[in-house]
Amino acid sequence: TMTIHSEEHVVDVHVRSGVYSSDTIFDYIHGYIATRLFSRNACFIMKIKKELIPELQEIGHLAFERETMQDVYSPNNVWAQFSAGTSRLGHVKDWILYGKHIENLCTGLPLYQ
Repeated sequence: TMTIHSEEHVVDVHVRSGVYSSDTIFDYIHGYIATRLFSRNACFIMKIKKELIPELQEIGHLAFERETMQDVYSPNNVWAQFSAGTSRLGHVKDWILYGKHIENLCTGLPLYQ
């Protein structure tokens, strides 16, 4: 499921798929994406690259297109591959940088950038 909070410039994406379940936050104000993988009990954070990630206004259209036209190819599909490295727990300076939505998602979990 996807929830778009236009007034806060935030998109929540919830994937419920057993072992592959995850929650993702797109925070357009702070410019970061955070994904919490439940199977790994960890948060992965990356900077939004405007040339690769759809704009907030466009993401709703893409979701609608995907829902109504299930298997239609779109050049705007975004995939990210994370490779594990060193992690650390978030501190106050991290939450100022990443914002409250990502803080709520990732507090108490190892952070990977």
